[in-house]
Parts: sequence; structure tokens; C-alpha cells
Amino acid sequence: MISLLLLPIALLVLFGMISLLTSRLPRISHLVGWVGAFAAGALGLALTIESLARGESAAFSVPWNPVIGSAFAVGFDPLSGFFLLPIYGLSALCALFGAGYMANSTRGRGAHWFFYGLLCASMAMAVLARNAVLFLMAWEVMALSSWLLVSYEHDKEEVRQAGITYLVATQIGTAFLLVMFLVLGRFGFAGQGAGAALDFSRFTGIGSSVAAAVFVLALVGFGTKAGIVPLHVWLPEAHPAAPSHVSALMSGVMIKTGIYGLLRVLSFLGFPPAWWGWTLVVVGCVSGVMGVLFALAQHDIKRLLAYHSVENIGIICLGLGVGLLGTTYGAPAVAALGYAGALLHVLNHALFKGLLFLGAGAVAHAAGTREMDRLGGLLKRMPLTGTAFLVGAAAICGLPPLNGFVSELLVFSGAYRAVAAGPVAQAVVCGAVVAALALIGGLAAACFTKAFGIMFLGEPRTQAAAAATGARPTMTAAMLALAVGCVAMGLLGTRAVWAVAPLAAAAAGMAPDVVGAALGPAAAGLGVVTIAAGVLVLIIALLVLLRALLQYRRAQSRAGTWDCGYVKPDARMQYTSSSFAQPLTGTFGALLGTRTHWTPPSSAFPTHAEYGTHTPDAFAQGVYRPAFKGIGALLSRASWLQHGRLQLYVLSIAAAMLVLLVWRLG
Repeated sequence: MISLLLLPIALLVLFGMISLLTSRLPRISHLVGWVGAFAAGALGLALTIESLARGESAAFSVPWNPVIGSAFAVGFDPLSGFFLLPIYGLSALCALFGAGYMANSTRGRGAHWFFYGLLCASMAMAVLARNAVLFLMAWEVMALSSWLLVSYEHDKEEVRQAGITYLVATQIGTAFLLVMFLVLGRFGFAGQGAGAALDFSRFTGIGSSVAAAVFVLALVGFGTKAGIVPLHVWLPEAHPAAPSHVSALMSGVMIKTGIYGLLRVLSFLGFPPAWWGWTLVVVGCVSGVMGVLFALAQHDIKRLLAYHSVENIGIICLGLGVGLLGTTYGAPAVAALGYAGALLHVLNHALFKGLLFLGAGAVAHAAGTREMDRLGGLLKRMPLTGTAFLVGAAAICGLPPLNGFVSELLVFSGAYRAVAAGPVAQAVVCGAVVAALALIGGLAAACFTKAFGIMFLGEPRTQAAAAATGARPTMTAAMLALAVGCVAMGLLGTRAVWAVAPLAAAAAGMAPDVVGAALGPAAAGLGVVTIAAGVLVLIIALLVLLRALLQYRRAQSRAGTWDCGYVKPDARMQYTSSSFAQPLTGTFGALLGTRTHWTPPSSAFPTHAEYGTHTPDAFAQGVYRPAFKGIGALLSRASWLQHGRLQLYVLSIAAAMLVLLVWRLG
């Protein structure tokens, strides 16, 4: 079975290489690239679904280098299979979208599809790896290939800066993971049987103090990739810079490899102390609230969506924190609901965030801009894109009967259970979870009301928006497939809960029947809400149909809406993204640090007035930029070492090797 599961990875690399080698034939290179990525992703998705349905687990290992404990050790279990679902599924749909998005690109499409295939293959290999060296190799290929994809339009200064920021952040995260695996290799042991020293199967029997250090290292290393606050600063820079289908892939699944890594490491560490759950709850609250607040203040639609990725990673961390607390305090219902909600939100976020990034890409492709204040009226010009985007917007806000509601309800339920029946410490911490989720949901609804209204409703604000046309068929097909997925996961939410129950039981370290009994009431309540919401949607659809039938073949006239007393209304009288969000951004101004610039009307008949806002990332501006500036100034003092004398460089290397040799022999 393992050989079949490795086949899609091999195909992704193979088709990418063929696309690169045929770069001199742009059309063929483009066709091979996207068709190969789509076919390999679809095959991988089918094989993964089949393996999960059979409940199969398998492992395969071939030693590489016994000296460093390296082996080609791969394995498949329910956790790996669960994360392969969004990896392969979204990889295929993003490739389909990229077929239209990249069709007229004059840049190196062969290189683009080569690195796209490497990114997809490395993500899949990372979740199948069962050896630390192999995992880090896949992790590094994932980092470098995604960096090269982010830097696709490298002739733009902002793209180069975003690429550098991302590369530095991902290498810092990898450094923490390297130390973490060295600690596990040194202190983790499972007898003296055969196998490489860094195989995951040997990472057991770890003392509590070492486990605490490993948890912190994993949280920083994997949290950097996932984009938790304050390690998120690369994310709102890299996602807008990348091509839209790459942004969708990175936000939808690549950052989730950080969640996978954290879950995998937690499985090595045994019984969790309470402070692990408290830490994840705090991280989730801060990431969720700050992510949605910064999203609300954005004008660039892709930057807005990037901050919402930070928010949703926060929701996943809240679920994991609730699950850990349930395990610690012996509350099966709390643990089951927390883990099930977090795991389902991994899958749900891949669906609606992939959809939203693809929708934003279709808009930018048609109108030539990502600035919401230069758009407007696009629903009439791009009805399918607008409808799909609306589905994704409602899903990310957690509205029933869509998929975001399912996972967020489980986390809510777990936190409520903890507040109602747990110890005081658990009740206080989980009370913060309830409050944070409520605040996040309200702010997310306001944010996407702004985003959809400014872009798709009203009148066009520019000629480019007025001239926009519908997306290409492959782009539309990818968006509609994800929109259908959001609806299906919402309507089949009860089945999704039962499907993820065994995985939640394994994460919580509890018997499946105990977890099943704990999830039963939540699944029943979810079914009632889903049916009620579905009936409401059906009634609305029937009313719309009735209205259309009543107006059929009737003469209709059009007239301007009430102009509020203005003689000549135009698009400038509409809300902008700044003015719409101002009441909320003003309320949270102390957290956001929003800068306002405006020119007020100067007379009874003004010729010019202007209002605008800019919200820099407080962590990037106040923490990282000064820190890196100081490091740069410090390192510049060592520039005298770069004297250009080759013989001294060689002598320095030889001296260093001699010192290391003496130290090793000693």
C-alpha cells in the first residue's frame, strides 16, 4: 500500500520536471504542468480515501546513513491520511485554477509548475515521513519551493521583500525543529531494537522536563509555519505576493503542516500537563482575535485573507487547547469535542480559504487590482465568482448550514462543557475560549460583509472594474467545486463528526466508544441546527423562484435608486473599506495602531476631500523590524572579516576542522 501512496508524490515530481524541461515550448510546458499536477492530486486523493475507508496502517523503512540515524522511513496512519486529504484535494483544484490563471503569463511557466509539483510532493512526504532526517528534508524542500513560488514576480520590490521575509521566518522555524529532533534523538528511546536512531517509533520514554522543552520547541518551530501570533509576520507578506492559486495552496494546506507536526510530536510526549493546554488556549485567543482585527483593517483583499488564516489557525489552537485540557483533567467529552473541532476545522479551512483565495485571484485577474476600493459592482459582471465567494465568506464566518459552523460548534461545545462541569482552572481558561470565539465570529462577519459588499455590490469605482468579465472555465470550475465542498461538509456535518471520531480518540488517548458517547449529543444538536438552517435556505430559494415566476414575461422598467438628495450621485459616494470598518477599527485602535490621514471639506462647496487609513502590523513594526535592524548593525561591525584573501579563508576553515577533530577525539 505504501508504494501506491508514494506514486502520486513521484508523479508530481515527474510531471514538474517534464514541464521544466519543455520550457522552450511554453504551451506544452504549461499543459503538462497543470494537467500532471491535477491528475497526481486526484489520484492521491482517491488512494487516500480508499486507504482511510479500509482503516489501513502501514510502514516501510530502508536505512540510509546509520551514522546520523537517517532512514527512508515512511508510514500511513489515520493522522497522516487525514492531512493528505486537503493536501491532495486542494493541490488538484489549485492546479486546475492555475491552468486559466497562468495561461497568458510570459514568465517561466515551466519553472513555476516544477516548483509547484515539488511543493505538493514535499507536503505529502512530510506527513508520511517516519524519520526525523527525512521529515526535515521534506520540510526544507517545502520551504524552498514555496519561497520560489512566492518570488515568482521577482522583478517587483515588494515581492522580493516578501520572499526574503518568508525565507528568514521559515529557516528560523526549521532551526527550532532541528534542535527539537536532536533532543528527541538524545532522550527518546524505545529499547535497543533495529532501526535508525531518529525514527519516530523510538521517540518514547521521555521525561517530563525534556517533554516540556520539546513541546516549547515544537510550538515555536511548527507555529512559525502555521502562522501563530507573534510568529505570523511572514504570512501577510507572502500570501499577497504569490500567484493566487499558490496563495490558496499555502494558506489552505501548507500552514496546516505545522498543525500536523504539532499533533505528531504531542503523540510522542505522553500525558500532557495542564499548562500545555493553557498555552495553546492563550496562543489561540491572541492569534484569533488579532488576526481578525488586522484583517478588518486591510484594503488589499489577499492581505485581508492572509490575516484570516492567522485567525483560523487560532481557532484550531483553541480546539487543541480544549482537547489537551480535557485529557489533563479527565473529561472525555471536553477532550473529544476539542480535538474533533480542531481536526475538522483543518479540513474546513482548506475548503473555504482555498475558495476565497481563488475568488480573490479571479477578481484580481479580471480587474487588474487587489485593492478593494478600486473594485465594486462585480457581482453583475462575475456572477459565478461572486456567488462562490459569498459561499466561502459565509462559511468562514461560521454560518449554518456551511462547513465552518460544524467545526466551530464543536469547539464551542467543548469549551461550554469545560465551563459547566470542570475544575475552576479549566472553567476559567475555557470561558476565555467561549468569549474569544464569540468575538472572532462577530468580527469575521463584519469583515466579510465589508469585503463582499465593497468588491461585488454597488457600482464600479474604476474603469477596470467596469470592464471586468467572468473567469475562465477552469478557474470557475475550481471555485465551484470548493463551494460545493463547503455546502456538502455543512449539510453532512453529523457524518463528518462521526468520521473524525476515531482520530479524535487517538489524539485524546481514549477508547473510541468513550469518545463516541461524548460526541453523540453534539452530533445530534448539530443535525437539528443543520436541518433548520437547510429548511430556511430552501424557503428563501423557493421565494426567489416564486418571484422569478411572477415576473416572468412581465414588462419591467428600471430607475435609479433614491439619491438621498444628491443631484448627481456617483461611485465616490459609496462606502470604502476604511469608512465601513472605521467604527470597529476605532474601537480597537489601541491594539491596531491604525494611522489615519484625511483632508476635510474646506468650504460649503468643496472640490476635494479625502479620508484613508493604514494599519501596519504591530509585531512587524514594533518587534521584528527593530530587532533585525539591531542585529544587522551588530553584524556589520564584523565586515572586516570579509577581507577578500582566499588563503586566509582556507586557513580559517582548516583551523576550524582541526579544532572539531581534536574535540571529537577528546
